[in-house]
Amino acid sequence: MAITKEEVERVAHLARLHLSEQELVTMTSQLDTILSYVTKLNELDTVGVQPMTHAFSVSNAFREDHVLDSLVREEALANSPCQNGETFVVPKII
Repeated sequence: MAITKEEVERVAHLARLHLSEQELVTMTSQLDTILSYVTKLNELDTVGVQPMTHAFSVSNAFREDHVLDSLVREEALANSPCQNGETFVVPKII
């Protein structure tokens, strides 16, 4: 499937893109390459192939949670430039 320069100009106009003549030539060539690849993929026989979201099955990619002790309040506040003994003090932002 070949894409024409006029089609690229039309899509660029719809996307509110201002392309120079050289950019139009480059984009036409690149989009033609991409569409040719997609056309080649359409030639594959996919009958009986289930749709998938990943190339391989991933059931749970997350690690197990482990409960750990948190920092003691004094340790957490020790490096704060401004604190009141219980919390961090930050400027009020509205």
